[in-house]
Amino acid sequence: MPKIDKIKEQIGWLKVVFAIFMAIEISLIAWLANNYDNENISASKVYLNVLSIFIVSVVVILINKTAFKKIDELGEL
Repeated sequence: MPKIDKIKEQIGWLKVVFAIFMAIEISLIAWLANNYDNENISASKVYLNVLSIFIVSVVVILINKTAFKKIDELGEL
């Protein structure tokens, strides 16, 4: 497989992973927005959700940086 095709496939795969993690992040934010003032939800669940949002955000940023590196690498070929 030529290097250019390999990089294109890697970028395509990163797009899928990026979309999945963005959907997870949006879902976590929506859950937090819906349940923030709910007295039946414990504070630990809210804190765990905020921590999860932070972790997923970091993963999204890392995926984004990796994808841009691959795009730059593709542009050099």
